[in-house]
Amino acid sequence: MRFGFHTGYWSAGPPPGAAEAVAAADSLGLDSVWTAEAYGSDALTPLAWWGAGTSRVRLGTGIMQMSARTPTAAAMAGLTLDHLSGGRFILGLGASGPQVVEGWYGQPYPKPLARTREYIDIVRAVLRRDAPVAYDGEHYRLPLDGGTHQGKALRSTVHPLRADLPIHLAAQGPKNTALAAEIADGWLPAFFSPRLDADYRSHLEDGFAARSGELTPSSAFEVSAAVPVVIGPDVETAADGVRPHLALYIGGMGSATTNFHRAAIERLGYQAECAQIQALYAAGDRAGAAAAVPTELVLDVALVGPPAALAEQLVAWESTVVTTLIIQTDPRMLPAIAAALGLGTDAAPST
Repeated sequence: MRFGFHTGYWSAGPPPGAAEAVAAADSLGLDSVWTAEAYGSDALTPLAWWGAGTSRVRLGTGIMQMSARTPTAAAMAGLTLDHLSGGRFILGLGASGPQVVEGWYGQPYPKPLARTREYIDIVRAVLRRDAPVAYDGEHYRLPLDGGTHQGKALRSTVHPLRADLPIHLAAQGPKNTALAAEIADGWLPAFFSPRLDADYRSHLEDGFAARSGELTPSSAFEVSAAVPVVIGPDVETAADGVRPHLALYIGGMGSATTNFHRAAIERLGYQAECAQIQALYAAGDRAGAAAAVPTELVLDVALVGPPAALAEQLVAWESTVVTTLIIQTDPRMLPAIAAALGLGTDAAPST
């Protein structure tokens, strides 16, 4: 299993120590570095800025929100960063949720699976560069049918460094996960738990069964899971560093009726706990919501505790479908966590 590092979401500004952590990830021989976006900082600019000082580590967006860019704009960004990084870019895409898509981007959210399929079709058409890009879908049409009626099908002026630039798809539900296995080169799960590995494998197999022979074989498919990792004097103290994160995603993300993060955690068997956390969060009691996150849930989706405990907990992940464990932590803690997990310069990244 390979290892990556996630710089995390920005709050009021850049995460302290992120630039240094990206450089450390490169020197330690980690496989990949990932950036995120919600409705503040974007994923591409920090990846290019911090990634400019690296030479080995792969650079991935985890994730670029599809509603933030047209498919051709996403393809342009992907082929540009792939050239600038010497073929180290991973185009991580995701649908986000209705609150962000409709509230922030002003785009419609219904039928996200169908939209995703069309979006990736167009991105791949740009990267193939075998013809001017024309597309007649339900959600995307190129050229535009309307406007000045002067649009024409165009071909990228830039030749992609890799026509098969890897596209990874963020997904949480069973159907979305199967779609990732059918049309993408990798899956970016959130709140992955080794306990449900058999279920994840089943969903992926459903997608592989419908996979086109034009794509890379399923044996090369990647699963890159972002996993919170916190070092502490004991498991309980370290778990306190993850509880607010889980409480936010369970109680503060999405709407009361649509929260894909909460649904993923409920599939682990924490329905009652999620209901309590959401109620506390909605009432403004964020501390109480965090305190209501059980340690068992933290241990299901994270690595927490002293260095020896992290190494012991990691064993359960090594036999799962996960190919890359993306360390999600305070950037300033990455060197200590890398040491605890036995990562070093001899762990050369794959390319």
